Amino acid sequence: MESAKQTTLKGSFSLFGKGLHTGLHLTVTFNPAPENTGYRIQRIDLEGQPTIEAIAEKVVDTQRGTVIASGDVRVGTIEHGMAALYALGIDNCLIQVNGPEFPILDGSAAQYVEKIHSVGIQEQNAPKDFYIIRKKIEVKDEATGSCITILPDEQFSITAMCSFQSKFINSQFATLDNVKDFPEEIAPARTFVFVRDIVPLLEANLIKGGDLDNSIVIYEREVPQDKLNQLADLLKVPHIDASKIGYIQNKPLTWENECTRHKLLDIIGDMALIGRPIKGRIIATRPGHTINNKFARLMRKEIRKHEVQAPIYDPNEKPVMDNNRIRQLLPHRYPMQLVDKIVAIGPNSIVGVKNVTSNEPFFQGHFPEEPVMPGVLQIEAMAQCGGLLVLNQLEEPERWSTYFLKIDDVKFRQKVVPGDTLLFRVELLFPVRHGISSMKGYMFVGDQVVSEATFTAQIVKNK
Repeated sequence: MESAKQTTLKGSFSLFGKGLHTGLHLTVTFNPAPENTGYRIQRIDLEGQPTIEAIAEKVVDTQRGTVIASGDVRVGTIEHGMAALYALGIDNCLIQVNGPEFPILDGSAAQYVEKIHSVGIQEQNAPKDFYIIRKKIEVKDEATGSCITILPDEQFSITAMCSFQSKFINSQFATLDNVKDFPEEIAPARTFVFVRDIVPLLEANLIKGGDLDNSIVIYEREVPQDKLNQLADLLKVPHIDASKIGYIQNKPLTWENECTRHKLLDIIGDMALIGRPIKGRIIATRPGHTINNKFARLMRKEIRKHEVQAPIYDPNEKPVMDNNRIRQLLPHRYPMQLVDKIVAIGPNSIVGVKNVTSNEPFFQGHFPEEPVMPGVLQIEAMAQCGGLLVLNQLEEPERWSTYFLKIDDVKFRQKVVPGDTLLFRVELLFPVRHGISSMKGYMFVGDQVVSEATFTAQIVKNK
């Protein structure tokens, strides 16, 4: 059951190139960062070298890329670098850039992936805090027909479906079933632009650094030769035959659906701004940075509602400890044995279950007309799970017992009543030292936390 650990880079790396929209010569440097830092982007060219937290609420523009800002400090075109970090499982990174956007490089995430593999990934001590999708979540834009849905799945996966309103390139789809395939199947997919959109983008003071080495140009509607020549001169690229419809780029397409694979890459980059790794399947119809950001913001709201998630419990699965094994490890007996079974256990965490019935002896006096499980017994039940966690790691565990030394940060959020199935999750806060163990416990009914506490216990050998 043991959870994965957070990761960061083993070392720093830098990439150099021009900005897609500004045309500036830029350097971006990715650095290791401490546990629980998340992604932070620092403008080292500005006074005070201000830092922006890379989260969805900081996005201020999605017109032609993802731009985050804090006050007057802005950084754009971050999605390709963010996608590489997220897809490769890196949780903590400080990114330094000497201008208002990341360099566009070749228009894909391939160079980011190569550099990350080159410096390596460092495992950290803190657990990786996955958010597990338990129900369908969806955001729609009725005006554009864009829709992003996420459904429960055992891992992170995406399907993107695009409609480009073009006779030359109409409908495509792309799928990433396993994020481990990202480096080969998605990262090399390059950004793209339609010829019909280039003039409006130039008029909006964008794509000053665009060329045929960092983007795929799609020429799907014939225009007069002189107008096409003028456009080529603006972009500083060679003239082409206006009668030849098709893709224009220096490097051939890697896949027929490369454009939709790039859309999928952009989704991953924008999902990185959720701030937590996700286990769920995304289905995106006509995605773009605007709908991606709306979805990322919705996910962050959903996570705040369920900041602590209940463990997954399947009552059909055989327990790892049944009632008989629990009685071998714990000295507690009726009416004080408050854990029925253990359904998962690892070196640092445990999940236990108790079914609360109307026949519990404490309901006779607490309270006869409105039975409620006493809070002190809820804490005791969590502590018994913690005791099972540490005793299970000892030789001859039946010769040892655990005793409370301290209880802190106790919170009761709702009543526990007959008929409730209690799910406990207890985690070691620090390794056991000198017989002293500190733990954090949560108790759930359904998906809701009903009580929690931090407690310290001493492991004592029985006389």
